[in-house]
Amino acid sequence: MKIALVGSSGGHLKHLLLLEQLWEKHHRIWVTFDKEDSRAALKEEQVYHCYFPTNRNLINLIRNTFLSIKVLVKEKPDVIISSGAGSCIPFFYIGKLFGIKLIFLEVFDRLDSGTLTGKIVYPITDLFIVQWEEMLQVYPKAVYLGGVF
Repeated sequence: MKIALVGSSGGHLKHLLLLEQLWEKHHRIWVTFDKEDSRAALKEEQVYHCYFPTNRNLINLIRNTFLSIKVLVKEKPDVIISSGAGSCIPFFYIGKLFGIKLIFLEVFDRLDSGTLTGKIVYPITDLFIVQWEEMLQVYPKAVYLGGVF
């Protein structure tokens, strides 16, 4: 199985790194920002750098949409896993068009309201995971697995 792990640097990347038991034995690619923390954490990994900032930045959304097409056509992952943020949105929507399975992990610091990214990708995900039981009220079709920290 080939996995694409897509997420912003910082805490979102940390969430994905904490899922190592899920991805360590599979061929994988990473899509994240070209920042010091991601370069250090992923120095031995295959990485594609996406454009930032993504918060309400239409130009980078368009650039990341074209990047998602390029990466997904080239790499053909079986599943995309993300914990956000905005960088994953084009990858999820283009991935859905290509029939790729989509898994989203809502971030740990949300107890009773969803993130903007979570709300945008929730309708199309194959598996939406929350880390707090209270979040099932926000995302009724989600799966509660507890915290990854």
